[in-house]
Amino acid sequence: MAQLGFEPDPFQVQAFDAVDAGHSVVVAAPTGSGKTVVAEYAVAQALAGGSKAFYTTPLKALSNQKYGDLVRRHGADNVGLLTGDNAINGDAPIVVMTTEVLRNMIYANSPSLHGLRWVVLDEVHYLQNAYRGPVWEEVIIHTPPAVGLVCLSATVSNAEELADWIRTVRGSTEAVIEEHRPVELHNLYLVGDRSGEKLLLLPTLVDGRPNAEALALDEVLKPHAGGRGRGRGRGYTPWRAEVIERLHNEAMLPLIYFIFSRAACDDAVSQCLREGIRLTTPEERSAIRAIAEEKVEALSDDDLRVLNYGEWLTGLEAGVASHHAGMVPPFKEAVEACFAKAPPRPCRWASTCRPGRSSSRSSASTPASATSS
Repeated sequence: MAQLGFEPDPFQVQAFDAVDAGHSVVVAAPTGSGKTVVAEYAVAQALAGGSKAFYTTPLKALSNQKYGDLVRRHGADNVGLLTGDNAINGDAPIVVMTTEVLRNMIYANSPSLHGLRWVVLDEVHYLQNAYRGPVWEEVIIHTPPAVGLVCLSATVSNAEELADWIRTVRGSTEAVIEEHRPVELHNLYLVGDRSGEKLLLLPTLVDGRPNAEALALDEVLKPHAGGRGRGRGRGYTPWRAEVIERLHNEAMLPLIYFIFSRAACDDAVSQCLREGIRLTTPEERSAIRAIAEEKVEALSDDDLRVLNYGEWLTGLEAGVASHHAGMVPPFKEAVEACFAKAPPRPCRWASTCRPGRSSSRSSASTPASATSS
């Protein structure tokens, strides 16, 4: 406990006790509340006991991030990474991997499973995913019986039911549920107004209730019925470049812009560059170039030419980049590294959006300046 550097919350202590007792645990708690501390506790327990721990995530980007976190905590010699893109120190006592990699290791009866004590299943709500869900089920069912599971999720809605099911296939399992949100989530409403050629940015909720100003604005701006059908109305959906410029002016970058198409992600970056979007200072552009050059050092000039490195670097230096499964690993890693370097800024809407006493506390996510699928 002393190594944590802070006094753990009751739900964390409850989960620590479950790990100490050798029980599997399902931790359901809001984003930013400290679920990962439970996983890191189990990892540290495995390392201290001379056994192994696997930390699994559903996405390669999350695996890369967690690998960096654990290296900083336990040292590069003790941590490995196994994804479809990277294989680093796979025989280490702590290995970060995607869930698919662990599933394949289980079916191949990999020697790496020997001495395994804990498996962390981060974002365990992926069980509900039509494509990836069966992989998670197979891992839960077929992981060796002596291995304990630490299952983490901010959004799983049936944690007790999930823990009951895991108990039937793996034995002693505890559900640890925390509902308090320590970090605020601010929901904002952004709409264009043709009459003033401007974007209007308002909180969706004020004191936990729908914002009356936003509701009135919605009535004014929505399309209206005309003589031969519906009129166009004053409101419009802002262009992507307009949104980024407005959020930049509000000091609300970095931001993540979700686009569910790889090609559309790349097109969005090109569109932003055509619109003249530049979000970085000369010093930041220099730092970005250094990160990119380090990540692509192993690629030849011919490789970089085929990959349109120059165009990609121009966008990255401007503060705009795509991130999706179709990118080569060095490009993805560079985007992730730049994203992690971006300094978070306090939200100026905090006092306006603060929920009322009757509503649950909400959590805030910092927007980020990468276009992502």
